[in-house]
Amino acid sequence: MTRAARTLGVSQPALSAMLKKLEAEVGASLVHRTARGVELTEAGRVFLVHAQDTLRRADGAVRAVRQLIGLEAGSIRVGAGATATSYLLPPVVSALRAKHPGLRFYVRETGSSAVAAAVLSGELDLGLVTLPIRGPGEEELLKTPLVEDELRLIRRREGEAKRRRDGVKKEAGPATFRWKDIEGEPFVAFEAGTAVRAIIDQAAAAAGVTLNVVMELRSIESIKQMVAAGIGVALVSRFALEPGEGQTCREAKLTRRLALIRRKDREPSVAAAAFEREMLAAVRSTGA
Repeated sequence: MTRAARTLGVSQPALSAMLKKLEAEVGASLVHRTARGVELTEAGRVFLVHAQDTLRRADGAVRAVRQLIGLEAGSIRVGAGATATSYLLPPVVSALRAKHPGLRFYVRETGSSAVAAAVLSGELDLGLVTLPIRGPGEEELLKTPLVEDELRLIRRREGEAKRRRDGVKKEAGPATFRWKDIEGEPFVAFEAGTAVRAIIDQAAAAAGVTLNVVMELRSIESIKQMVAAGIGVALVSRFALEPGEGQTCREAKLTRRLALIRRKDREPSVAAAAFEREMLAAVRSTGA
């Protein structure tokens, strides 16, 4: 009893009193004294098994809560458009998974307005959107600008398919275009209602050009494949292109600002905060 009291950091009389109280509660003697000290009674051995199981469960409960709020087995729900989902998210998710293999990700690819609505409703923790965000509840969102993106014109070049088959390096084309250059040409567009489509339509209208839209798609890779197949020309993010690929609008660059959003009134989880830091670090490292 003396050694046990010393281990627990209490006096021996205090420990004896606690033991007597416990025996009174369970209605049985838990230890009996011998010349060598104390030994568990049969009732004491039964009680010990259940007490140890209770302590293990308590420790497991603490670990489960820590995993829920931390990085051991947390989850991140994020929404983004086609550009961010295809080109910005993969390296960030990869870096976080390398540091914290237990993290789980739920990624929803949809337009900026839908992403903002899902963040506001709590369906998503974070979102990557095109600014500005307009709509009910917009003032409740914390917006962290990330990077400026440029939309560049891509078109199929004569003999491009043959050059790819022969392994010949792609020839450099004109670095710029005018809106009048593509007036009347078949145009492969992002679907109507998206933030990118609105930027393109507004810029074309300002230049007095009506685009000849022959196809609408959400996927950037699908748009690029349609252009490569000769369906038409298109405007896509610079992140989807090789350095120097695509043409810049000569009248005025077509740009947009991408931002990370979350609710102002909700403290991000440890996992979501780690995602924010990793995304910001990735943007800074590219100098974008």
